[in-house]
Amino acid sequence: MPVSEMSEAIHTVPDLASSKSRKTVKLRHAAECLDVIRQGSRSFHFASLVLPRDIRMAAASLYAFCRVSDDLVDDPRATLEAAHRLRERLALAYEGRPIDHIADRAFAEVVEAYDIPQSVPLSMIEGFEWDLTGKRYETIGDVIDYGARVAGTVGVMMSLVMHRRSPRTLARACDLGVAMQLINIARDVGEDARNGRVYLPADWLAEAGLNVEELMKNPQHSDALASVVERLLDEADAIFERARTGFADLPASCRPGIRAAGFVYAGIGTQVRANGFNSVDHRAFTTRRQKLRLLLRALSVAEINGACDETPALAETSYLVDAAADHSADPRSRGEWLVDLSAKLHQHDRRPTRVQS
Repeated sequence: MPVSEMSEAIHTVPDLASSKSRKTVKLRHAAECLDVIRQGSRSFHFASLVLPRDIRMAAASLYAFCRVSDDLVDDPRATLEAAHRLRERLALAYEGRPIDHIADRAFAEVVEAYDIPQSVPLSMIEGFEWDLTGKRYETIGDVIDYGARVAGTVGVMMSLVMHRRSPRTLARACDLGVAMQLINIARDVGEDARNGRVYLPADWLAEAGLNVEELMKNPQHSDALASVVERLLDEADAIFERARTGFADLPASCRPGIRAAGFVYAGIGTQVRANGFNSVDHRAFTTRRQKLRLLLRALSVAEINGACDETPALAETSYLVDAAADHSADPRSRGEWLVDLSAKLHQHDRRPTRVQS
């Protein structure tokens, strides 16, 4: 169905943001954002195909606003004024008065419907400001700090539209976003350097006998640079392995889509490795056939056994978890409550019966 026709449809999703209200929320502009996904990210579009329709519509709205924002700051002529304008647009969206742009209108509907804290997308814009100011990343912690802002925030927002607000689920959602961003950085070393940006940790580069300024001036593949890229992918893999356990906390109908997104990005990392960690002369990508194979894997993989990893959120993403979490929604908290209740009932049953005289 053409987007022009689909835009006339009204999509409804249950509002689970409040325990006091179960009203139906209308997402009138979400379908018009589907083309933004198709044109902007084949990987995200592919993964979204197996998400439930209501979640896919909400995800399209989030993606459209994030994409428009990213494009504004990626413009070579962009200054900090672009980020200031984004902050103003965000404020208007949260006031229910979005500017006349499909991405803003759709985003305003979703943040209201799913109770997304404004501090989360504000943090994303802060990451864009770091791009505009040419922020330097001295350590891997600094790089993860950046990943938390431009990708961990997306993980949090996606978790919220899937009605998942427990601290541990949000922590794993942040992990997934950060892991994906580290893979992006490993893939785009040459392209970023030619655009005057280096996201590889400066201390890792120094240990390999390289420096940020030289890499931006003359990006060339070398064994030394390959060792840094490999190190970054190893970091991404470790975070991704922990993130994967969080799939078990998601609604069953959403797991294949999120798994697919994770598998596709992990596949990009695999291609970087296959290219000898040369992301200066080559840009790794997954082919349509590879995406289809990964999508089928996501649909066929057995359900994850056991609980979600209880490891606390990364220090760099903990503020996002704190901003969005509902601690009463933590599956572990519910389990502990049930155990406590069971113990009390058992104790009550064992009380001696008073004999009436």
